[in-house]
Amino acid sequence: MVSKTRLQRINERMREELSELLLKEIADPRLVGISITDVKVDREITVANVYYSALEGSERAKEIQAGLEHAQGFLRHALTERVDLRTSPRLRFHWDPTFERADRIEKLFLTLKSEQKEIDPVELLTEEDTEEDE
Repeated sequence: MVSKTRLQRINERMREELSELLLKEIADPRLVGISITDVKVDREITVANVYYSALEGSERAKEIQAGLEHAQGFLRHALTERVDLRTSPRLRFHWDPTFERADRIEKLFLTLKSEQKEIDPVELLTEEDTEEDE
């Protein structure tokens, strides 16, 4: 087992290396425009959970997943050469919905803001004041 700080360094290093490999060495058109958002290696360094997202959103998630699984052997071998570890962890790929959720929340905020503009805040204050006076 490794320490938490070493595990964090391994996670970050693997994320950087995978991002660079996907950008420079993978020619699969299914993997264009994706980004590696996070890597979480287990304490025994046997499995690395790789989280990814794409600009287009989850519409291409299945296509990207297939491309990553197809390139898994190459990526694992390349990581073995770039990251000095005793064992090479098996890669598991997962869609990261964080950006889509953030976009949805942002749209909800904008909707609320536009709805609030439709209601005049002065009218709300005057209504509350008259209710309190009674």
